[in-house]
Amino acid sequence: MLEEFLPAAPVLLVLLGGTIAIVFEGAVPRLVRPTVQAAWALLVLIGAFGWTLVNWSANAPQLAAMNALTLDGPAQLTWMLLLFFGALAVLLFAERRVGGGESPFAPNASAVPSSQAEREAIAARQEQTEVFPLLLFSLAGMMVFAAANDLLTMFVALEVLSFPLYVLCGMARRRRLLSQEASLKYFLLGALSSAIFLYGVALTFGYAGSFHFRDIDLAVQSNAQSPWLLLAGLALLGVGVLFKMGAVPFHNWVPDVYQGAPTPVTAFMAICTKLAATVGLLRLLYVALGSLRWDWQTALAVIAVATMVVGSLIGLIQTDVKRLLAYSSIAHAGFILVGVVGAVTTANGLADDRVGSVAAILVYLAAYGLATMGAFAIVTLVRRSGAEATSFAAWSGLGRRDPLLGVLMTIFLLSMAGIPLTGGFIGKVAVFAAAWNGGYSWLVLIAVIASLVTAGFYFHVIWVMFGPNPNDETALVSPGIGTQIVIWVGVAGTLLLGVLPGPLLDIAINSAGFIR
Repeated sequence: MLEEFLPAAPVLLVLLGGTIAIVFEGAVPRLVRPTVQAAWALLVLIGAFGWTLVNWSANAPQLAAMNALTLDGPAQLTWMLLLFFGALAVLLFAERRVGGGESPFAPNASAVPSSQAEREAIAARQEQTEVFPLLLFSLAGMMVFAAANDLLTMFVALEVLSFPLYVLCGMARRRRLLSQEASLKYFLLGALSSAIFLYGVALTFGYAGSFHFRDIDLAVQSNAQSPWLLLAGLALLGVGVLFKMGAVPFHNWVPDVYQGAPTPVTAFMAICTKLAATVGLLRLLYVALGSLRWDWQTALAVIAVATMVVGSLIGLIQTDVKRLLAYSSIAHAGFILVGVVGAVTTANGLADDRVGSVAAILVYLAAYGLATMGAFAIVTLVRRSGAEATSFAAWSGLGRRDPLLGVLMTIFLLSMAGIPLTGGFIGKVAVFAAAWNGGYSWLVLIAVIASLVTAGFYFHVIWVMFGPNPNDETALVSPGIGTQIVIWVGVAGTLLLGVLPGPLLDIAINSAGFIR
């Protein structure tokens, strides 16, 4: 029995770490609890990352946990990315900005004290350290979702990753009503999408007589029954997963939740939720329903077009940085779906040394995650009157007053726009090439046009930062070491991937094969 669960040790370690973190909430004195919780979460994630790296180096894809998990290349690489970005999120969660000192990004900008409510909460030792076990539990659910080998395991993982996020969205330290509203909206819509997903599980089981992906694939190939039951199940399953990705028309929660949730939580959701949902979608479509791809490709192409159009066009009229990044996330979901639609895999004749859909999407998500984490880390530094300032008016002239901060934010925005010499350019080229090789040249052309439109609102932010009329009421909070690490890791990764993409591409290619 132990041998069945030993390969899944990284996710078990994260679950155990979250459980022990809950014990810390009652056993550790409040005075030192924030430091202990942050250090423990980092230790757990580093340990799980190391264990995953050892398993991946063994290069032995296998089933684990009584065939509930598939530990193949995509699962292992996804786990490493989730743990890496989760560790960066922990560093952002751990920041306690109470003012004092000067920002290392702006020698002439004095640090801004936090709001009165926040200062009172910190003085009373009311920091919400529960965020750390919640993050660990959510990460564990994401890891299981990306590696699930059957629909029931996928549904349970969907719930495990979702419920902590609902709570995290409402845990603003200043008890903002906007955060509580975001949490409630996300919970209500997320619960609806989960119910729809579960109904899809039931319909698919009714068609195949099994929850396992391989059995579903065999049932599809045998054409034993009318396909309408299967198609209905596929549609409902797709709703549940596409909701988590923020694809149109299941995207309405994204702008409100991204804007209302605490910025570190938004950063965590923006990359880790999208990463887990995307790989889960790939496994569902390529492994369980690969024989049905002529049916789902067209529908998914339409959704991809709608997602890119909505994300890019509505993003043009935004005047708030966090809300703009929310529509940017929607547009990126559309670009990812372009690669999914291409369905260029080894099962469809792809050579072993070529970049297919799976490898391209994993590279894209890595580049997107680096830029997104860095951008949201910078957002946490900009304050006005002690509160976070995200309006364009507050950001006006920020780059002129603090050139280093403006340059770093510009690098992240250029990567999201897909400008050459950044990681985002490599990711977009890989994804678009996969779709082109899959016979969807028309979809690639639409994606290129949408990418140019999105570049417009990224350059708008750059113009606001370096344009005239600096806002003297806006200043920077003195960042802690955690925020600095996140920003500089994001910059280094974005530029390195743009200049030297070969190592990551090779890793993705070697890890792109699903096992059935």
